[in-house]
Amino acid sequence: MTREIGVGIIGTGFMGACHALAFRAAPAVFESRLGARLEMVADIDAGAAEAAARRFGFARWTDDWRRLVEDPKVDLVAITTPNHLHPEMAIAAAGACKAIYCEKPLAPTLDAARKMVEAAERAGVVTLAGYNYLRSPVIEHAAQLIAEGAIGRPIHFRGQFDEDYMADPATPFSWRCRRDAAGTGVLGDMASHLVAVARRLMGPVERVVADTVTVIPDRPLPAAGDGTEKRGGAVALDPTGATRRVENEDTAQALVRFEGGVLGSLMASRVHWGRKNHLSFEVFGTEGALSVDHERMNEMQLFRRGEAADRSGFRTLLVGPAHPHYARFSPAPGHGLGFNDLKVIEVAQLLDSLAGGPAAWPDFRGSLEIEGILAAIERSAESGAWVTPDPVPGP
Repeated sequence: MTREIGVGIIGTGFMGACHALAFRAAPAVFESRLGARLEMVADIDAGAAEAAARRFGFARWTDDWRRLVEDPKVDLVAITTPNHLHPEMAIAAAGACKAIYCEKPLAPTLDAARKMVEAAERAGVVTLAGYNYLRSPVIEHAAQLIAEGAIGRPIHFRGQFDEDYMADPATPFSWRCRRDAAGTGVLGDMASHLVAVARRLMGPVERVVADTVTVIPDRPLPAAGDGTEKRGGAVALDPTGATRRVENEDTAQALVRFEGGVLGSLMASRVHWGRKNHLSFEVFGTEGALSVDHERMNEMQLFRRGEAADRSGFRTLLVGPAHPHYARFSPAPGHGLGFNDLKVIEVAQLLDSLAGGPAAWPDFRGSLEIEGILAAIERSAESGAWVTPDPVPGP
């Protein structure tokens, strides 16, 4: 490791903690050419910022994100706040010539995301959007198998991403239910990951036809001052029983045609009971098929035509050192990686990019393509017609 960069993280929730852990671990796990120094953490709640600084070892903390962006010791700004805050923060970071690492989706609207892309490219800074599932060894291995022709020519992609964190009608209204704060609902929160995986494995999307539904149209308001980002935790409700209308979708489905003629189907829901992290997909080819489910994220089911009759079903492959990135964490197959490890891989790729290595995908422009597909799904759900995603113009 020859040098290090100063990292500033905006936001101290689940993803803010995930980023902090990843920046601490990645340089050691991957023996990066570029190290990372936790320089400053920002949160509108000064107590949360101070606590995060103590917990993770940040040099300083602030309750004003602008101070973090402007600080000369901060070289990279990581944004882990609610979606509607991303554009202003990212554009300010680009104006300060800082590298930017932003959680997906970039923005609540496609126009706002375009402005983020334009600002970053005008400044010439390195960017990365947080699609951590793309770093999963099993997904990267699936991409290799498909590219090598292990299942023949791909003919169909079927994917779904289900969780139940909003399945209970008593789960209170939060910023995730607001159009101005979140934009879409399950599309931006979960289907974005599914679309990113489909795009990685199958290539560009040509057109979509889709439908969406808000299953629980009204949700109770939380008690004043109580948080609503506690997945699975108890949240006190407004004692008056007041409710608020949900402004975005709970469930979405789409039929997809990829460039080259491959067909696909996508399904995502935040209200499917029993599912916790059911990001799953199957790819069918002319010579076989593969299947992955991130509730069992260290396994792949693989079928290859021509197996002996007594072994003609799907075989279970356990992730191990032979698969991408795994050996950096463990020399033993089948021991398994976890969610936070995927963020460590993502940060390592970002650091490598900043050190002069290949650009990590998706950068802001790549994320704009993914979000353009999500916008096409939403437009199709409104019109009932096939929709072509807007092209992403060249830089």
